[in-house]
Amino acid sequence: MNYKMTPAQVQSAIREKLSHIYGVSAKNASDDEFYKASALVVRDLLVRGRDEFVHEAEKQETKQIYYLCMEFLLGRSLKNNLFNLGLEDSFRKALSEMGVKLDNLYEQEPDAGLGNGGLGRLAACFLDGLATQGYPAMGYSLRYEYGIFRQKLVEGWQTELPDFWLPGGEVWMQKVDESAIEVHFDGYIEEQWHDHYHSVRHKNYNPVMAIPYDLYVSGMDGKGISVLRIWRAEANEFDMKLFNSGNYMRAMEQKAMAETITKVLYPEDNHYEGKSLRLAQQYFLVSASVQDIVRRHLYTHSSLDDLPKLAAIHLNDTHPVLAIPELMRIMLDECGYEWDAAWDIVTRTIAYTNHTVMSEALECWSADLFKSRLPRIYQIVEEINRRFWIEMRAKGVDEGKIWRMAPLNDGYVRMANLAVYATHSTNGVSALHSEILKDSVFHDFYTEWPNKFKNVTNGIAHRRWLNQSNPELASLITELTGDGFIHDAAQLEKLMKYKDDTSVQKKLAEIKLHNKQRLAEHVKRTQGQIVDPNSIFDVQVKRLHEYKRQHMNALHILSVYQWLLENPNADYTPHTFFFGAKAAPGYYFAKEILQFIVCLADTINNDPRVNQKLRVIFVENYCVSWAELLTPAAEISEQISLAGTEASGTSNMKFMINGAITLGTLDGANVEIHDAVGDDNIILFGMTTPEVNSLRASGYNPRNQYEHNDIIRKAMDALGQGFNGKTFQNLHQALLNVDQYMALADFASYSHAQQKAEQLYKDQTKWNSMSLVNTAKAGIFAADRAIRDYANTIWLAKPVETKAETKKK
Repeated sequence: MNYKMTPAQVQSAIREKLSHIYGVSAKNASDDEFYKASALVVRDLLVRGRDEFVHEAEKQETKQIYYLCMEFLLGRSLKNNLFNLGLEDSFRKALSEMGVKLDNLYEQEPDAGLGNGGLGRLAACFLDGLATQGYPAMGYSLRYEYGIFRQKLVEGWQTELPDFWLPGGEVWMQKVDESAIEVHFDGYIEEQWHDHYHSVRHKNYNPVMAIPYDLYVSGMDGKGISVLRIWRAEANEFDMKLFNSGNYMRAMEQKAMAETITKVLYPEDNHYEGKSLRLAQQYFLVSASVQDIVRRHLYTHSSLDDLPKLAAIHLNDTHPVLAIPELMRIMLDECGYEWDAAWDIVTRTIAYTNHTVMSEALECWSADLFKSRLPRIYQIVEEINRRFWIEMRAKGVDEGKIWRMAPLNDGYVRMANLAVYATHSTNGVSALHSEILKDSVFHDFYTEWPNKFKNVTNGIAHRRWLNQSNPELASLITELTGDGFIHDAAQLEKLMKYKDDTSVQKKLAEIKLHNKQRLAEHVKRTQGQIVDPNSIFDVQVKRLHEYKRQHMNALHILSVYQWLLENPNADYTPHTFFFGAKAAPGYYFAKEILQFIVCLADTINNDPRVNQKLRVIFVENYCVSWAELLTPAAEISEQISLAGTEASGTSNMKFMINGAITLGTLDGANVEIHDAVGDDNIILFGMTTPEVNSLRASGYNPRNQYEHNDIIRKAMDALGQGFNGKTFQNLHQALLNVDQYMALADFASYSHAQQKAEQLYKDQTKWNSMSLVNTAKAGIFAADRAIRDYANTIWLAKPVETKAETKKK
């Protein structure tokens, strides 16, 4: 499809939307109305492009990719779609002639509240990569009314407020009422389990309607368009009989309980009601999505026999794993398949990506809760489990091993076990992570089915995180190497010939300074804090969790603060440390770490003895839009998780492509970054994964670090005493007595790495050369490459051929 529009055509289209949709003239329209009108113009283009793309895919019988994930962290859509469709210049000129600034319209759009962290951002990047590579794809998730919470800091403590994102974000959604689906909870089983599975019926008293809304994500040049279908929960119907009989509250309660399912992303689950709601969310997502997939397939095919050939269903982490028993339910109860035939189709269609190396983080559900909310699905899981035991015993597998692998054991439904057993592929998301899965987390499964296990290292939408977020750097790369890297990130390698070119290094330094100045202005405007753009920008932004070790970073900053007070005339390159993170609402220890960082920042920033040399900025309500400012400005990328705990990471890739130097452990994709850039262009510290395992096995005692390292002891004592009237005894005692993620064990090595970074930074020629190498070597971390890996090794899918590509053949 040709997406080109002249400025005159853009103006005409915007005026039409303003008049017919919003009832205003261009002369009287607000920036918000101009933003929404522009969004609708772009959405119309995307809908037409998607229709053409799907038509061509159906003609070629291309395999459909269905990507299920509890979250998609899209960020803003207007800028991304205008860039990918090549329309930004036309819109900028058209709007300028109408007296409107396009950049002001970008600011009208809220970040879509559909995700939280790396998992959701990865899914969003993959929609871009799927579209650009020409794979027909649909993402499936939930239409969270409030999404992830809006973070507000009150005396340093995280407070969660609702994120009202829909008023500005809804314009991108196309409601599809005719595709609504009924999802069933609770109820009872009509018949006892027997061999005629298709005759078993689940009687339901509590149906909920899943109303679909479609968002469109363009690939580069609009070659392909991905769709993200998100489901809103609504009551099936309002019970007038109940209401008219005087049971007003009961009638309203039924409606409210149904709609609660899609109110909030990740409700607290440290109580029964929260666990029940999370389980309901997960089943609501998979039931609506799998029913939709089956309906789409049967619209053009007579049976589900060829589903594995024409569809790939991908489960991004354990949240959507109930897709397995749900697809079995549909095939058994609604399509009349016998068990073995249904199981064969299900296992060849569905694949699973694991995102954690920590076995304690693998999702489990109480069998009692599961059975009460999803009786038919539980019954199917029981039968999967029964047959699993028969299969394993027939193979002569040890009973203890079978028990560890079983989908149902010890009173719990074990989602990861179910996923690995019932899918044809399980992949990790970095080379190290995938090896850990085979060696420890899923070792039992690996010994039985080694061919199931694969690796696909994560990737990022490099056009968004380089071209859109850092246009000056993208322009320089185009000037030096051409624009081939936009479609093929591997061509960034061409930059290597400029590694020692001082004129290029100077330009890189100027671009970095401009990005730092842009960030400093934004921080001052939004948070009222002063930042020195000539200081080192050291950045750690990611979900707040103990294993990511934000507290180690902060403890080191505290030690630097103490050192500067003792050595006021010391030669120290000014530093600004940036943090951005949200802690899960029920994760109180993470909230204490966050409060420690904020209180430490207040203490340092208000101390005139040091605040010209050292500043700490905590970005409130960190989100994609903040990341798009922080990433191009960063000079040091903090990737400091304990080795063997981070599956991959993607912020490390975003910082790398923008020329930041990774300061990190050999964990997750840092290992592959190190392989790409070499020893001289990364700053490594800390124990390796085998060393961590060895220390843990020998009996790690953090008090040894405290007692034998004066710097650690002084910093820890200050932590125990607290700041700004706040005490941090819980954090102090946890580090001193447990230190689960060995922050004190790695502290000395981390401090040395920070000193090394400061010394390297003083040689700007060397530093800028390192920065260039990082950008040049980042091509392998593009989402486009990751999608090709999935397509070639897991989905066995080919992209849609354009007419031009077909003619070339």
